[in-house]
Amino acid sequence: MAGTITILPDPPPPPTPIGLIAGGGRLPIVIAEGLRSIGHPIHALGLRNQYDPFLPSLCDSFRVVGVLRVGGWGKILNRIGVRHAIMVGRIDKARFMYDPWSLVQNLPDYKTLVAWYRRLRHDRRSHAILAAIAEELGHSGVMLLDSTAPISDSLAEPGVMTRCQPTDTQRADVQFTWPLLAQTLRLDIGQAMAVRNRDIIAVEAVEGTDRMIERAGQISRAPGWTLCKGARAGHDRRSDVPTIGVRTIENLYRHGGRCLALAAGDVIMIDKHEVLDLADRLGVAVVGVPSAQA
Repeated sequence: MAGTITILPDPPPPPTPIGLIAGGGRLPIVIAEGLRSIGHPIHALGLRNQYDPFLPSLCDSFRVVGVLRVGGWGKILNRIGVRHAIMVGRIDKARFMYDPWSLVQNLPDYKTLVAWYRRLRHDRRSHAILAAIAEELGHSGVMLLDSTAPISDSLAEPGVMTRCQPTDTQRADVQFTWPLLAQTLRLDIGQAMAVRNRDIIAVEAVEGTDRMIERAGQISRAPGWTLCKGARAGHDRRSDVPTIGVRTIENLYRHGGRCLALAAGDVIMIDKHEVLDLADRLGVAVVGVPSAQA
């Protein structure tokens, strides 16, 4: 599987202040905790109606910003002396698209509109959006960093990570599926596949991994199938890093999955110890596929 092709700067040494542009979910919390443990002051921009309410307590400064007001993000960080930032977290469109007042608060600024017209009206895939945001932040003197830098120990590792071992059939399914997954990743179709006895049950598309797992469980009624998950070819670690967490294991088990294969070094495992502990308790094997095989 192709590795990262975007060349990113090395993270600055602590105590350099780091900006954190935060969407929803646990990942911004994990990143903030990682930055604090290293010794970086954190100046966060929480995307309105998206960020976890606990996040401000981890930061040296915190400001709420509009989701579509990208032009102002860099200016705010620049004014407080922040030259490097990390951007992570989910965007739940329903939280601002169907609330009239929230929609007004998140109206795009001029620079966001210009970026959309010039770069995104014909390509609104996640990596194109990320490149446009990085360029706009760069104009303000703020450089986006590798989002995994503070949490390298949270990435999937090569080999079996659980005490629960995959069966011979599951190992064969992973070996069979991985070259096929590599092709869908190069085509930017999706990041995961479900397989059982060398039959591809489901391929992830725009619905995301959780819904794909549910679909695979409806097709394969008997438990024991395997989920393989990687990263888009040439994925940009400034934000476009696939993640799994406790919810993934719960969902996988509920719908009959009993093995999870992840691209080693390319997938973030949020709350990794809890993920592996739960997987062992439920009897789900978690395997990291080395980059040489990917």
